Amino acid sequence: MASKVSVVLRPVKSILVRFCPFEPNVESTRKFLQSIYHKKIQATNTNCEVTVDVRHDGSEPVVDVTFADGDRLIMKGAHLTTGEMLTALASRCNAKDLKEEQKSKKKNP
Repeated sequence: MASKVSVVLRPVKSILVRFCPFEPNVESTRKFLQSIYHKKIQATNTNCEVTVDVRHDGSEPVVDVTFADGDRLIMKGAHLTTGEMLTALASRCNAKDLKEEQKSKKKNP
């Protein structure tokens, strides 16, 4: 994996990774995609749909994450490192997990 960030995809519904492979600023997005396909990360949510949209139009690399509650996280990979993208995804997932945990504790005291 690109960095030692632990990502739990439990609250994630889908991830769309879009990039043009011929652009010079696409390396971090490709490494992010490689990290997301790691078997340990995939095992945290087998229902998470990962879609790759490879284009030849010079477009900016983008990672679009849709969460189960309808929230979205859009990361523009041209100016982010792989570690920054993984950290952003991990922190958002952890926050949603924590919120869900607190809701379930209130329901079942």
